[in-house]
Amino acid sequence: MNRVLVLNATNQPLNTTSVRRAIKMIFLRKAEVVIHNGLLIRTPRLVFAVPSVIRLMNFIHVPHRQVPLTRKYILVRDGFTCQYCGRQETRHMTIDHVIPRSRGGESTWGNLVCACKECNNRKNNRALADANMTLMRMPRKPSPQSLLLFSLLEPPPEWLPYLE
Repeated sequence: MNRVLVLNATNQPLNTTSVRRAIKMIFLRKAEVVIHNGLLIRTPRLVFAVPSVIRLMNFIHVPHRQVPLTRKYILVRDGFTCQYCGRQETRHMTIDHVIPRSRGGESTWGNLVCACKECNNRKNNRALADANMTLMRMPRKPSPQSLLLFSLLEPPPEWLPYLE
């Protein structure tokens, strides 16, 4: 299923949409094509170049969005990679509190990481130093633009200039 990146009038990414909805927006002159993906849609009377990126004709004010703190988003933020040993796996990953809850650790972006079951069990209810373990990288809260990246683990290359 092809998705189309929707940019605000200022070239800021807003979301993704279906090809069908993108073509409707173009014909209603609500958006313009920025980049085509090279594919064609043929009807008995017309041929459409399938858009990959469209830009809205009018600026849309979007309220400040927050990335919700969920298990799915933590796993995606960390690339389904154990932050202790580097094992990458899409199944059987757990979420670990860097500072255990029993020691006052909270469920926040800066305290939760993706961990394989073995590392999570090895660390158990201890601090990193006590378990003689280190993090591959410090956890942080992702930016609101990351919402788009979370929906697509591998965005098309032509989208990258707009997502950075």
